[in-house]
Amino acid sequence: MKKLFFTLSIFSSLIANAQSINLVEFASGLTSPVEITNANDARLFVVQQNGIIKIIQPNGTINGADFMNISSKVLYGGERGLLGLAFHPQYSTNGYFFVYYNNTAGNIVVARYSVNPANPDIADPATEKILLNIPKPFDNHNGGSIHFAPDGNLWIVTGDGGSGGDPNNNSQNKNSLLGKMLRIDVNATGPYTIPAGNPFAGAIDGADEIWAYGLRNAWKFSFDTTTGNAMIADVGQGAIEEINKIPVTQAGVNYGWRCYEGNNAYNTSGCAAMGTMTFPVAVYDHSGGKCSITGGYVYRGTQYPSLQGKYFFADYCSTQIGMLNPDNSIVWSPASTGNNFSTFGQNSQKELFVAAVTSGKIFKITTGTLGTEESSRQPSIRVYPNPASEKVFIEGFADGKNKSTAGIISTEGKIVLDSVKIENDGSVDITGIPAGAYYLILKSGDVKSYSQKLIIE
Repeated sequence: MKKLFFTLSIFSSLIANAQSINLVEFASGLTSPVEITNANDARLFVVQQNGIIKIIQPNGTINGADFMNISSKVLYGGERGLLGLAFHPQYSTNGYFFVYYNNTAGNIVVARYSVNPANPDIADPATEKILLNIPKPFDNHNGGSIHFAPDGNLWIVTGDGGSGGDPNNNSQNKNSLLGKMLRIDVNATGPYTIPAGNPFAGAIDGADEIWAYGLRNAWKFSFDTTTGNAMIADVGQGAIEEINKIPVTQAGVNYGWRCYEGNNAYNTSGCAAMGTMTFPVAVYDHSGGKCSITGGYVYRGTQYPSLQGKYFFADYCSTQIGMLNPDNSIVWSPASTGNNFSTFGQNSQKELFVAAVTSGKIFKITTGTLGTEESSRQPSIRVYPNPASEKVFIEGFADGKNKSTAGIISTEGKIVLDSVKIENDGSVDITGIPAGAYYLILKSGDVKSYSQKLIIE
């Protein structure tokens, strides 16, 4: 393993001492990596957007031979390409795996392939069995994440079809497969069957395959089998990025797009009542150069206990990694220059990896303890009182060198307090802000960032 470290200092009120995460370079030389997964063995499989799947051995060596090359079938460029990969739960015995790609017409295709029975490191491209072929009106917003749920069904997330603002209203249209979470049973003699429990199966209004709807362009979802939740990162229109957390057993959820971006009204013409929709557990705006969320995983490995239960994600433009704590507060790393993070993945031991699409590198996420100087200079952060009125106080954030500021955004994503100076006594004046739930955003120079949910009375 290469010993190149990027130390990303993460500060959280939920830990007693300052901690850091490290990105350890694991492999390099890949072309536009957009998915990392495993087949329940020691290998990592990396999906390249150009239509090629590579295998990385446990020591970081990339196999010379491709696992599979379907580049002739894939329309590669922009947001299109080979985007998703999932191995069947019984892959070790049946050899089936599933891919998600844009074909040469730009359509979304979900297809099944088989591994070469004589060579576990090479697939058989002649075994393609197409399950879904979904036309798209525009070239962007392709979705592309696929996973097998704990119940053995295949979940598939599609984009809303593209352009901006969902002009065809695909996400809210329950008869369109675009802007949806689909759920199908692939253990059938035909292409697939509809699992019991799909909310619109047999209904006049609603496609049988749909499990949930109202998504814009979810760029990566995952399952946290410890809590039984699905974690969905949905890319915003132009202002708000969102993280959704919902039990895997909850069917028929409407996540709100195009009616709402995050919790903020976007285009509510013809929309159902707000109370019928499910809103994100966390949001962030585009300040600091942020632009597009990359979803990841809740850490469930064993090597780094301090990371247990934290959901890792990233922002593509700011090159920062974020951690969503169990209380739904977000803490951010500093930027990792030159690494636009495109996907996360797990090995068979549930240790986490992240890919940078521009540099073609894969990093392993590790953690360590900060040096004495920084640890003593930046103790754990305390925000009080919470709930608060008139003033809120922050302890342990200012570092004495950079001007620390505080901002507040509503749960609808609206900025209600924009980067005001934290006073010498640690206070921030919140007089005049209406009662409700907000997110407190703390910044110190370009290095440290911290957020926490704040209740104002």
